[in-house]
Amino acid sequence: MTTLDFIQKQINLPARSINNTLQLLSEDCTIPFISRYRKDMTGNLDETQIEDISKLNKQFEEIIKRKETILKSIEEQNALSPELKQRIEESYDIQELEDLYLPFKKRKKTKADTAKEKGLEPLAKIIMSQKNDDVVYLASKYINDQVSTEEEALQGARDIMAEWINENMYVRKNLRRLFQRKALISSKVVKAKKEEEDAQKYSQYFEWEESLNRIPSHRLLAMLRAESEGFVKTHVGIDKEEAIEFIEKTIIKSNNESSEQIFLAIKDSYKRLLEPAISNEALQEAKEKADQKAIEIFSDNLSQLLLAPPLGEKRILAIDPGYKSGCKVVCLDEKGDLLHNETIYPHAPQNESGMAMKKIRSMVNAYNIEAISIGNGTASRETEFFIKKIAFDKPLQVFVVSEAGASVYSASKIAREEFPNYDVTVRGAVSIGRRLADPLAELVKIDAKSIGVGQYQHDVDQTQLKNELDSTVMKCVNSVGINLNTASKSLLSYVSGIGEKMAENIVNYRAENGAFEDRKQLKKVPRLGEKVFQQAAAFIRISHGKNPLDNSAVHPEAYGIVEKMAKDLGIKTHELIANKEKITLIQPEKYTTEEIGILGIRDILKELEKPGLDPRKAAKIFEFDPNIKSIKDVKPGMILPGIVNNITAFGCFVDLGIKESGLVHISQLKEGFVSDVNEVVKLHQHVQVKVTEVDEIRKRIQLSMIIQ
Repeated sequence: MTTLDFIQKQINLPARSINNTLQLLSEDCTIPFISRYRKDMTGNLDETQIEDISKLNKQFEEIIKRKETILKSIEEQNALSPELKQRIEESYDIQELEDLYLPFKKRKKTKADTAKEKGLEPLAKIIMSQKNDDVVYLASKYINDQVSTEEEALQGARDIMAEWINENMYVRKNLRRLFQRKALISSKVVKAKKEEEDAQKYSQYFEWEESLNRIPSHRLLAMLRAESEGFVKTHVGIDKEEAIEFIEKTIIKSNNESSEQIFLAIKDSYKRLLEPAISNEALQEAKEKADQKAIEIFSDNLSQLLLAPPLGEKRILAIDPGYKSGCKVVCLDEKGDLLHNETIYPHAPQNESGMAMKKIRSMVNAYNIEAISIGNGTASRETEFFIKKIAFDKPLQVFVVSEAGASVYSASKIAREEFPNYDVTVRGAVSIGRRLADPLAELVKIDAKSIGVGQYQHDVDQTQLKNELDSTVMKCVNSVGINLNTASKSLLSYVSGIGEKMAENIVNYRAENGAFEDRKQLKKVPRLGEKVFQQAAAFIRISHGKNPLDNSAVHPEAYGIVEKMAKDLGIKTHELIANKEKITLIQPEKYTTEEIGILGIRDILKELEKPGLDPRKAAKIFEFDPNIKSIKDVKPGMILPGIVNNITAFGCFVDLGIKESGLVHISQLKEGFVSDVNEVVKLHQHVQVKVTEVDEIRKRIQLSMIIQ
């Protein structure tokens, strides 16, 4: 089987598309570059399809490596028959390969190994042939200095047969199918821990049973977390009698004393070897699916958060609210640079609201502030009310933004490098201001796991989570494009082809030589060669540079084509940009080349119409209900405005402007069945919700978006 055959077996895509994608990936082309600038080669595959090809290619390579290891190991044991070698070479199923390898795997000494050392393997073979009707007499022949009785001999033979049954590929394969169809996962409370306070959040799982193939990802992960914290014990299993009956029908072909011994071996094999191994496999498989689901949700949420509407280059006053410690205030210029910081104390216990108002008014006037950004943490609502009471000399937009991850950023190495002379409170307030101006540019500085828009992120496969989230950030950064002369090292590191070290080189070059004037100048950055330039150039923007195309998503390799288009129309290149009337006169097929086909040319024309268009929408102001200041004010039946602040598999959480977010269960998102929460709501979406239940003691609010 070739890589192509393996991939096509799992995804239905044309051979040419797969082969060309594999070729581009082998040439170190990035997924954003391939999907955007090599459409004619791939047949217009999107990023997800290219990523699938890349993952399946790695999977195929891992299977090949595993086969080589297995063949080498069996060969070293002088046990590799031509038939076994052929079976291994022809198999591309990792479970089947492991089953073939199982009898030859190095392991701890087993009961069967001990029995074989006592010379009982021939006895096991005779019994397994199922032809002998006097097994006690037969066993007596195997009494020796290590085996003292017939029963001891028979027990040893059963141990050997149990291992053979465990290694039977047909048995294992079909038991797996039974587990996939019929396995139940159950949990029982650990009695000694039942009354502990932390155990109560898992009370649902103190006595629980559910089909393993139907359990939602969030419930499985919650159950496994409860087990890892020692509050419950879980078990995965199928009906024991059904499993044993299946093995019996498969193995036993006679009705004599030998078959009685085999039946005992089957029961032992199932209880001691098969059930523990296959139930663990089934749980691992379910856990992998649950991980994947949780990671997908996290990834979708992160993407929505990163692509949240930016306010743009404005002068912003940002406030990190607080009570006793005060509100930290910073003033930022259009580029997000810190101009001024101080602390005000408008709330209890100091209640210096008059002085705080004067200071805010003074800062707004002195630094020509255009918008105010307030963090949504402690004292957020009170700070918002306080700000709205101030009579400013000009209208100001006031936004409440998510603080998620701001404290992580403020204590990070990146923040220390950016603001070595300021403490964490100033850095946190700066982050709150910058994420209003450009959420993407600011949030890439924070470890994605710390942003808090997922579920059970600490319970899933951490390597897989990191890879998926890094890929998501990269997609978002490259879909928007970045300003080469203002982008931070963190933002640059996610640009196609660049990475952390090269981002540092670019920032250092910019610091020493001033702003970049054109894309070609990138080639002067130390260690930035042709390949990196090819992958990165079209995802960076230079505004007011020498070449107007440098502020667009047109790739430098296509500049010559654009110049020819302009020349054919009798105008200069800059006169063609954003000139819809002239662009509609261009016939795409006239400008195709070997490298850039009709799909590429059409993309160029779209880009010329709206060069450097930011796919994100504009930021909108949102106001919570001013009467809702704490959970005590929330009553069933109320209809309130809210912002979706987290999405899970079972519903979404909505910020009502108080400490506790309310839950809209998936069944309450809209009339009718909903299979995917993301189909109905998006992160940071403004919604109207109806309060259905309030539990002040447990701090829980149930909401519905079905408002009659």
